[in-house]
Amino acid sequence: MHPDDAAQLAQLYAQAQAAALLAYAPYSRFRVGAALLFDDGAVVTGCNVENASFGLTSCAERNALFRSVSERGASPRIVAIAVANANHASSPPCGACRQVLSEFVTPDALVVFPGQTGLALATVSFRSLLPHSFQFEAAL
Repeated sequence: MHPDDAAQLAQLYAQAQAAALLAYAPYSRFRVGAALLFDDGAVVTGCNVENASFGLTSCAERNALFRSVSERGASPRIVAIAVANANHASSPPCGACRQVLSEFVTPDALVVFPGQTGLALATVSFRSLLPHSFQFEAAL
């Protein structure tokens, strides 16, 4: 799967839509799914999991990433991200997800999500969503 191919991005988005149907969202009823495409061709999905204490809710994008790291290690890089929801609302990754994902994306990673115009999809570069991510340079 190549992230620049519109058909392949549509397929990735369909996987995010399927993941959204599995979300645990009894409080907000806002079910979100994410699909991450890695540079080795693997796709890993995740969905949001809510908690009665809303601050402990975990977003779909981070759940997909954490699943990937726990199952495959931290070396594969993300080349495309798809975010979908079952509510037909605009839903780019939130700020916390953008920051967490920033450590794992390739420089030209793309993000596809429902845009402001309802069902029309937006496709943007990850860098345009988070142009100045926090980066920590560990002193050795």
